[in-house]
Amino acid sequence: MKRFKDLEYTRPSFEETEKEIYETLKEFREATDYETAKNALFRKQDISNEFRTMASIAHIRHDVDMADPFYDEEIQYLNSVMPKLSIVMKEFNEALASSGFRKDFENEFGDQLFKLLDADIRTNSSEVVEERITEAGLVNEYSKIAASCKTLFRGKECNFYGLLKHMLSTDRNERKEAFESWAALYESVSDRLDDVYGRLCTVRRKIADKLGFDNFIDLAYLSRHRFDYKPEDIERFRKAVVAYIVPIAEEIHESQRKRLGLEKLEYYDEQLFFPDGNSTPDKDTAGMVKAATTMYRELSKETGEFFDFMVEYDLFDLETKPNKRLGGYCTGLPKYKAPFIFSNFNKTSADTEVLTHEAGHAFESYIANRNQILSEYTHSTSEINEIHSMSMEFFTEPWYPLFYPEGEGDRYIYEHLADSLANITYLVSVDEFQHKVYEKEQPSAQGLRTIWKDIERKFLPWRSYDHNDFLNNGGFWMQKQHIFMYPFYYVDYALAMICALQYYLWMRKDRTGAWNSYMKLCSLGGSLGYFDLLKEAGMKNPFEEDTIREVANGVAEVLKEMEQAL
Repeated sequence: MKRFKDLEYTRPSFEETEKEIYETLKEFREATDYETAKNALFRKQDISNEFRTMASIAHIRHDVDMADPFYDEEIQYLNSVMPKLSIVMKEFNEALASSGFRKDFENEFGDQLFKLLDADIRTNSSEVVEERITEAGLVNEYSKIAASCKTLFRGKECNFYGLLKHMLSTDRNERKEAFESWAALYESVSDRLDDVYGRLCTVRRKIADKLGFDNFIDLAYLSRHRFDYKPEDIERFRKAVVAYIVPIAEEIHESQRKRLGLEKLEYYDEQLFFPDGNSTPDKDTAGMVKAATTMYRELSKETGEFFDFMVEYDLFDLETKPNKRLGGYCTGLPKYKAPFIFSNFNKTSADTEVLTHEAGHAFESYIANRNQILSEYTHSTSEINEIHSMSMEFFTEPWYPLFYPEGEGDRYIYEHLADSLANITYLVSVDEFQHKVYEKEQPSAQGLRTIWKDIERKFLPWRSYDHNDFLNNGGFWMQKQHIFMYPFYYVDYALAMICALQYYLWMRKDRTGAWNSYMKLCSLGGSLGYFDLLKEAGMKNPFEEDTIREVANGVAEVLKEMEQAL
């Protein structure tokens, strides 16, 4: 493998890939023994991995510079052919699901493979190809709008991430000014975002209707491979968050208000934990990567090998820059069994989180790709995948001082733990918003704002926007890209955080046992269902009310101990 910047990109031909898949499908159907059928399956997997690798390279380079006309054209091409390719893959999946060798495959790989196949068959159809193309185009339209947003702040051009850094200033006037600019930037594109989201909801409802689902919610759950629970279970989970986590989050914010010496905590104060400023890394990008290299080499043999691999092949794009897509993510290059981390460093503690959170995803990918031979098993559903990432944030705590000036690394541990628990309330807010949007007729733009306002009162009762009309009227919902790009994903972070905090409490008593469980979870990839993976790892079910209460109270006790020592 070459370094990422040296990897050659060639547009993957849909026609050639389609031809190769059908040739392999013919071999599969004509197989007279299991080994021949299995070889055909792996041949199909290799063809798919080649296409997906080229597509991944194009997406990463497009996201790094969304104004690049070459990769913009490539993304338009890929968006137009991926739904068609999914139909070709569906034919292979149908043949595999009905194969005379199904029992042989189940004996070797378990029944999870066929649960995944059956779900993908049910959620794909040639009848919705055009709608899928439209949906992908709208998601890309949203990303372009968000990436192009910039404003002048104190004489310097800033995007959303640049403004967020100023919202962490110890100068409250600067925080408020940055907040007003941030809100104004969203308000300036709110009509366009309302329009894009309205069209996205419409096309998603149409897809669900054409596929025979009662609503888009049911389609989204099956598409996300949620086999073990239903919307009503998620509703009970959200209610438990209100009962056990919202009160603790209120206490966290009240302690914060007192530390900051404020009469009232405004939104632009929420991320500032100490009056002299939050913990801030004192290294440039190269220094951050060097510190992470030391951290992962010392954490374990496996993490050391993994991160050395990432550095050797330059599998990062970390710094924010003009026209770069918002956010951060981990993706993969399947052909090379290589993860890739994309981010927007802004010289805040969020940069540390990238090198732990996204590296947690990358580590699981690296490990599972070397333990699972089926591509379907190299990753799991997102409520498991986010355990990998969020738990890594806690396993790496002893090395936080490597990234910060003396004394600040230990203080960041408190900031991180407090924010991790309190943020669950926002995670479920986004989820309830989406359920309310899709369970009935499409709300108007004002209807969306009203829904969000009501949700904030329940899950974020301390939230105040200091007389900002746009946000007080409910405009805050549109700042979360998952609502546009990954419907119903966001609650998976909340479910995963309950598990990650289990690991946190576990490692305080038995670090070796917690790490061995984590390694097992990563190695299993997606070879089992959600509840079975948790059981294999020895974790408690986050849907159980007792689990949520125990985790919330356990973390609250630790936070009180930390606050006394601050």
